[in-house]
Amino acid sequence: MRNKKDNYMDYIPVCNPAYTWDADASGIVTVHVVNRGFYNWLAQKFFHRPRVSHILLDEFGSYAWRQMDGKRSVYEISKMIGAQFGKEAEPVIPRLVQYMETLYRNKFIGYRMKRSA
Repeated sequence: MRNKKDNYMDYIPVCNPAYTWDADASGIVTVHVVNRGFYNWLAQKFFHRPRVSHILLDEFGSYAWRQMDGKRSVYEISKMIGAQFGKEAEPVIPRLVQYMETLYRNKFIGYRMKRSA
């Protein structure tokens, strides 16, 4: 019997609950990151760095972020982006995977595995 490998497209992205976010009237998402810790405190105190960083996402990223509800897989989100933006979003899957990897590396999202039926 062959071992089934995990497929990245079956992963379900989940937004990090440690970060708050909101969307403006045009749907652009801003993620709010509170800078905590000793080194951040030093930077805030001596170099006047902000206590909260506001990360503004672009149009495609904002749409993808709003679709990450803890139920949709990467594949389902890619199909939704393709339907929403059409040829403007091509190539959808490589762009979305790169975007998700960047969000994951920066701890903005985590993943769950899709449950087998």
